[in-house]
Formats: sequence, C-alpha cells, structure tokens
Amino acid sequence: MSASSRDLPPSEGIAGFSANISDRGLHRLAAGTLLVAFHGTTAPDWVLRALENGLGGVTLFGFNVADSAQLTALTGQLTGAGRPVISLDEEGGDVTRLAYHTGSPYPGNAALGAVDDVELTEGVYHSIASELVRCGVNLDMGPVADVNTADDNPVIGTRSFGASPDLVARHTVAAVRGLQSLGVAACVKHFPGHGATRQDSHLEIPVVDASPELLRERELVPFRAAIEAGTKSIMTAHVSVPWLTGAAPATLSPSALTRLLREEMAYDGVVVTDALDMHAITKSVGLGGGAVMSLRAGSDLLCLGPLPTPDQIQAMLAEIVTAVSDGRLPAARLEEANERVERLRRWFSAPRQDAGEGNVIGLDAARRAVSLTGSAAPLVDPLVIEVDTPPTIAVGDVPWGFAPWLPEAEVVRVKPEEADGATLLGRASGRSLVIVVKDAHRHPRTRSFVSDLVATRPDAVVVEMGLPVWRPQAAAYIATYGAARPNAQAAAELLTA
Repeated sequence: MSASSRDLPPSEGIAGFSANISDRGLHRLAAGTLLVAFHGTTAPDWVLRALENGLGGVTLFGFNVADSAQLTALTGQLTGAGRPVISLDEEGGDVTRLAYHTGSPYPGNAALGAVDDVELTEGVYHSIASELVRCGVNLDMGPVADVNTADDNPVIGTRSFGASPDLVARHTVAAVRGLQSLGVAACVKHFPGHGATRQDSHLEIPVVDASPELLRERELVPFRAAIEAGTKSIMTAHVSVPWLTGAAPATLSPSALTRLLREEMAYDGVVVTDALDMHAITKSVGLGGGAVMSLRAGSDLLCLGPLPTPDQIQAMLAEIVTAVSDGRLPAARLEEANERVERLRRWFSAPRQDAGEGNVIGLDAARRAVSLTGSAAPLVDPLVIEVDTPPTIAVGDVPWGFAPWLPEAEVVRVKPEEADGATLLGRASGRSLVIVVKDAHRHPRTRSFVSDLVATRPDAVVVEMGLPVWRPQAAAYIATYGAARPNAQAAAELLTA
C-alpha cells in the first residue's frame, strides 16, 4: 500500500472502502476479488485510488480503446497505481475489443474449427497474445470452450469452435497454449457450458437441460482438456443445469464451482465470473447478493460490466464485508480467492519470450475457412445487399461488411422488415447480385426477404457470414463462418477470382 493510500480519508467511497479503519484489511480482501469497468479512454481517479487500496483489477471494453497507443497508455496508468489484473474479451472474429471500431483482423472460432488445424489455431491466439502483451493486457477472456449444439443459440454461435466436443477440446487447448506462451492468461468460458442454450444470459437465466452423463460427455470435455493444458482461469456461466444447480445459475452454485469444478475436475486456478451486472444475476438476486453467493460458491474474481456506478460497487463491497461479519461468507473464502489471484500475478511477472511483432495469420486462416458451393459468375457492376442483423450484447456494434473489399460495387445495408425488395431488384437489373446475411437461420424475416430475392434472381450469390445452417437455392453460396474483416476479404476474393 502506498503512502498516499494510507492517508486517504476513510469515507472516500470505493477508494477508501471503509468508514472503519480497523476493517481496512477485510475491505482490502473484498476489493481484491473485483474486476471493475469504467467509461472513457483514461482511468478515472476512483479506479486509480481503488487500485492503490487493493482492487483486483479491471475489465476493459470497446469504449475504453481508441487505438493501441492509447490502450498502452491506459494500462500504464493502471499498473502505475497497483498490480491489477487487466482483462478484456479478445476472442477474434465477431467479439473484439482491440479492434472494436474497425473489426478484428482475425477470424473467430467457428472459422478455425471449420479449418480444424490446431497449429493454425495456436498461431492465431499467439498472434492475439502478442498484441495484448504490447498493449499491457494480461488476461484474455477467451477462448470460448462452449460446444455449440443449439443452432438457434442467440449468444454463442460463431464464437464456438463447433458442435463436436472433441473438436472444441483440441482447439481450446491450442488457444490456451497460444495465449499463455506469451504470458497472457487464458480464461476459458463459459463453465459448465453455454452451447446448448436458447436464451441469452445477458437477459435471463438460460437452462441447459442435460443429464449428468450428457454434461460430462459433451459440455465438460473442453474444460477438462483446458485444465489439463494448464489454463490459468475459467469463467463461469450464468446458466442453470437443473440436476446440478437447480434453478440457480452456475455462477452462484457451490455444486457447480466447488463440488464439480474444484473437487471432481481438480481445478485450482482462478475462477472468474461472467459479468455480474447481467440480468441473470441482477434480476434474480441483485448485484450484492450475487457477489456474496458467487464468492461462497467458489469464485475468485467477480467481473463487472460498465453498468454499476462507483456507489453501487461500494454497496456491493459493503455487502461482502457484512456477509463475512454475519457468518454468511467465511473470511477464509476471501483469503483463498486473494491467494489464487496473487498466484496469477506472480505468473504474469515470470520471464517470457519476446512477443515480437506478432504473426498476422488472420487472413490465411479466413481463406482456409471460406467455402463456395455452386458457381459464381464473374461480377458485372455488382449490387451488394447486406441484410442487417441486430448485434448481440456480447458482440456489440462492431463494423462488418463488404465495402472495403469490393470498391467497385454498390453496397447497400437494409433491414429486412423495411426493405423494398422490388425496388432493389430493379436496381440490380442487368447487374450481378450479391446478398450478404448473418445467421439467417435465426431470423425468419431475413430468410423470407432473401427467399423472395432469390426467387426472382436465382443467379444471385448468397454470402452467409454467420453459421451456415440455412441455405437458399441460389446459384452460389459462400460460407465464411464469421463476419470479421478477413472473413469478408476472403469471400470477396472468391467473388472476384
């Protein structure tokens, strides 16, 4: 603790943690379990003061990142105030924070799973790690280890390596190795598995209705492999598995986090919660209640999104301290969580190979993943219709599309419920027509709109930039397995070959 932090007034909110100076140690332990978020591209004073007083770390989002130089300056600010865990979601593909304003230079997991070359996956994640190291980030909230068995899963989709447990397991291991080879901790997610859900845990508590045997044969296979590969952290899922957790989400379940993950699966690394300000927690037990229950269940770092205010975070800390005082939460549980996080910090500081300039292999991976069914005629004055898809909360509003890669084309973005198909077909008369969709199988209006266009123009090319589940009867169908920049470029190259 610095001299400046010792001199802080005890009622300084989250920075002071406590109105009772004798409770400072307990409040410091409670603060050590938090990963907070904030708005802006510089660290606010309350975060810097909190780090001086033991705050576990921060989680960064796209709105915290302008470019690599700014991010490096921001992480320098944070490390100057303490020894924080600095985390963000950099999955490549659709979920990116480093390239939130431009789109990721790497294809996501679905594309890597489609190629099924573990050396390629390890290389992509090694390259991601090199960028994170240069920017001062030490924990990547990835890879996604969910086995995506529900085609209409609203939150996982292309973030998963695929629907086969063995495929997902071997690529999860490759991703962990790629990240951790440069000293960036992997955070394998979402335990015990989010791939069989049809609800979004940002909005409600999804249910994984799997028997014990099925869960062990499907969902848990990649997590076991990641544990054997030495993953430094695992993220919980706000999902209910009735036989295991009852109606509660796994994030709050001792049966999931202690009996299954710690005891049966012998995992002793850091357990990080998914964001506690998601509705699955706040609309059921509240932020403070969720924090206490999750720590008691076995988590070590409580991740917060950008919604809680400093006052709400202070109230959450106070509830943790009260829970220790009244016996609901053993103080030993806080000590254990802090010890695990301290082990992680020591691992961060171990000597590593130089990160170098990174190995930019994203385009190569996207080219190997993209597939063409049918025959695409040479483009003639093309009209490209991009059918807009509402972004998920996990992805955010990340740029996507063909405009950078087909500069000679007319590119229009339409909403299927508002678009005038007849007018668009008139504009496409005598021209090549390319129709671009994302996860059309999940959006009935998109399927209806595209089907009407293709009925009149069977020579059209349909490009699916999500999962290739629904395939209309078009002359050519291109599957990219993601909507990142290299996915679009690889598809454009097929169209102009």
